[in-house]
Amino acid sequence: MQISQQQLDLVNDRIKALVEAGSFYGKKLAEAGITHVDTPEDFTKLPFSEKKDLRDAYPLGLMTAPEEEIVRIHSSSGTTGTPVIIPYTAKDVDDWAIMFKRCYETAGITNMDRIQITPGYGLWTAGIGFQNGAEKLGAMVIPMGPGNTDKQLQMMQDMESTVLCSTSSYALLLAEEIQKRGIKDKIHLKKGVIGSERWSDKMRERIHNELGIELFDIYGLTEIYGPGIGINCPGEKAMHYWDDYLYIEIIDPKTGENVPDGELGEIVITTLVKEGAPLIRYRTHDLSRIVPGKCKCGRSYPRIDVIMGRTDDMMKIKGVNVFPSQIEEVLASFEEISSEYQIRISHLDGKDTMRIYVESTGDVDFDALSRKIAEKVKSRIGFTPIVKVVEVGVLPRSMKKTARVIDERFD
Repeated sequence: MQISQQQLDLVNDRIKALVEAGSFYGKKLAEAGITHVDTPEDFTKLPFSEKKDLRDAYPLGLMTAPEEEIVRIHSSSGTTGTPVIIPYTAKDVDDWAIMFKRCYETAGITNMDRIQITPGYGLWTAGIGFQNGAEKLGAMVIPMGPGNTDKQLQMMQDMESTVLCSTSSYALLLAEEIQKRGIKDKIHLKKGVIGSERWSDKMRERIHNELGIELFDIYGLTEIYGPGIGINCPGEKAMHYWDDYLYIEIIDPKTGENVPDGELGEIVITTLVKEGAPLIRYRTHDLSRIVPGKCKCGRSYPRIDVIMGRTDDMMKIKGVNVFPSQIEEVLASFEEISSEYQIRISHLDGKDTMRIYVESTGDVDFDALSRKIAEKVKSRIGFTPIVKVVEVGVLPRSMKKTARVIDERFD
């Protein structure tokens, strides 16, 4: 999808601000002698920005607006390396709330809904992003934040919450607790807005069935405002994104070249109006594709497919490149197992070992099922893993994101 003239004009405005502020990307552009782009071809010659650039700019090297206009900072939730600090102006905060309000409206959520927010607040963008959008919509917010499942469920019943905002991991944990406690008839939830981690169709189906709610995939990352830059519409998987605020490209992660619409590649995002920390051609490492054509919902906003994984998800085991999504696809073909799984990779006696833990109910032969799964995984990736089937509920549940791949080789 080629960048429009209107979007190019906005990019040039941001280039001017970056160069004048002398922020990290402004210096990069000045060094490359680029202060203006005239054509879509010129745009694709602009250098990429990467997470490493953002870390190198710590603490406030990304700040592009004057300090007196900066009203807030947020930071990425990553636990490794130098954090990324993103400054926001009042307009950035308001723009983000407008985008998030659109997400809620796309999901059919109104100012008569009661929205229970369970993601974390503070430096992380999640909780406050969900809240700003809900307040812009005019809905009643129940700002719970993470944890304290007893209180979450009590408030969910007493306040008759109609919308749950959470990670998929916590939505599943709540669904299981509601079933366990036999309180489903006291829960008034109608919709779930789920973000911050990739989730399988099997997990989506479980949450949908156990809670009896309509589920929506929300997209976003701290570097680009936060959650709320895209969402799917009812009955569709692909997510609309707001092209008056963002320009999205899909590139071949190896060559950096744009791929044709419909082809899988890495999402690259340019912020068109962001003031505090504009980003041009930011490599997200998320894998998706542009979904061509108009959506049957009638909205004209362009679409990307669900996030298929990340370019840095790849594991090298026994000399073979393996992606978690490959294992997930195999596991999805077994009706006997639940949505939860864990992959552990270790190095024993001079060789790599991959163990896959899955959950099933007690009415199947665990040993026979383990062998069947191991054979099918081998046919997909080329070597045989150790598969262990455990009872439903044995694998850890999380109030945030679930760690599905644990690589013990580097501990």
